[in-house]
Amino acid sequence: MERSAGAKVSVRAIIVLASVAVFVFLVDQAAKAAVISHLTEGERVPVIGNLLVFLYTRNPGAAFSIGTGSTWIFTIIAIGVLIFVIWIARRIHSIVWSIVFGLLLGGLLGNLFDRLFRPPAFGQGEVVDFIKIPLLPAIFNLADSAIVLAMALFLVQTLRGVGLNGQKHVAADASAAASPDGPAGPVETTEEKSPDGDA
Repeated sequence: MERSAGAKVSVRAIIVLASVAVFVFLVDQAAKAAVISHLTEGERVPVIGNLLVFLYTRNPGAAFSIGTGSTWIFTIIAIGVLIFVIWIARRIHSIVWSIVFGLLLGGLLGNLFDRLFRPPAFGQGEVVDFIKIPLLPAIFNLADSAIVLAMALFLVQTLRGVGLNGQKHVAADASAAASPDGPAGPVETTEEKSPDGDA
């Protein structure tokens, strides 16, 4: 019964994941459309002094301008990760993990859309970047931000020992360690009650 319950797809988790992904994708694409419509490439617009600047650029590489000139490689990688996220979604039973993979999926879709449908060619499109922060050497977009936030939450959940089902894997070990008899206590007690054994 427990295995069947664990294997059952969580509809709520899937809905949360899909909702977050769609939200991230739409906001990212809306922001990029606004940048393309209102800014010229290379134009610098201070938003919060020099702490936050909009600088419209086109990135043929990966997130944060990594791997410039290898757009098609990152397109293939993005599609592979996209398939993985969709495959693993059926195993998620935690709202936090749903948010993690929703952010990741939405960010991937945002940049993948650019690579597939923006110039110069299908599958080699340049990603629209426009956010510039002095502390970071690269220019990025909202999809990149969602991916980084997903990775941060992924690390937190992993360090906490929380599985995709929302349960901490270390809970059982901690309970056993806190037991006065230790994890082997019940076994030793059984042996004392049957000193002669069954053999």
